[in-house]
Amino acid sequence: MGRHAKTKPSALSRVLGVVGELLITAGLIILLFVIWQIWWTDVIANREQSKLVSEFRQEIPEPEGETEGTEYRTDPPPVDADAIRASLNTNEIWGIMHIPAFGDDYEVGIAEGTDLASVIDKGSLGHYENTQLPGELGNFALAGHRQSYGAALRQQPDLVEGDALIVETAETYYVYRVTGHEVVAPTAIEVIAPVPGQPGVEADNYYLTLTTCHPPFISNERWVTYAEFDYWMPRSEGTPKEL
Repeated sequence: MGRHAKTKPSALSRVLGVVGELLITAGLIILLFVIWQIWWTDVIANREQSKLVSEFRQEIPEPEGETEGTEYRTDPPPVDADAIRASLNTNEIWGIMHIPAFGDDYEVGIAEGTDLASVIDKGSLGHYENTQLPGELGNFALAGHRQSYGAALRQQPDLVEGDALIVETAETYYVYRVTGHEVVAPTAIEVIAPVPGQPGVEADNYYLTLTTCHPPFISNERWVTYAEFDYWMPRSEGTPKEL
C-alpha cells in the first residue's frame, strides 16, 4: 500500500486552534470567578458573621427573660453611646439587625463605617459614620451588600410598608417600621440626611435608612428603604413581640 503524506495544517487552522483553546481557558476562568463571586464569598462572609455575632453575644448581658416583652415604650429612647463608641474604628459589631420578614433566623451584625474590606465584605451592615446612632434624633443609616459576601440585603426590595426592622444593642431593642422605598443615583447623599431626602432640615423624629446596590451585579444605582421609629424596650425585659 502506498503511503499518504500527512497534510500540514494551514496557518489559519493553527490560529483558529489557538484561539479556540484561549476561549475555552477564558470561559473556565470566568466560570471560576462567578462561582467565587456568587457562592464562595457568601460562604466566607456567613462564617465571619456567625463568629462576630457569637462574640457579640458573649460580651453582653443575657436578658432576664426569654419570653415576649410587655414594656413597649414610645418615649424618647436611650442611646447606648458608650458601648457603641467603644467599638468604633474596629471590625467588631456593636449591634444586630433582625428583619422578621427575612426569616426567624435572620440576624446580621452592625459595625461602624462603610469600608468594603473591613466591614461590608464581612457580611455586616455598615453604619454611615456621619449619621445618627439608634436612639438619637435623626437618621440612623446603614449600607450592605445585595449580592455576594453574604448578601445581607438581598431581599431588601421585598420589604413592604409596616415590616419591622429591629436593632438590638447591648442594652436595648429599637423597633422601626418600613415606610417606603426609592431608587436613586449613588451620588444622592441626601437620602442619609438627618431627615431623609431633606438636607438642612432639623430632625424631630427617629429614622432608619437602608441602602444597597441596584440592580444586582450591575449596581449603577442604589435601592433605598426608609423606616421610622415605632417603639423601644430594654433587653432585660425580654424580646420584641415581632421576634
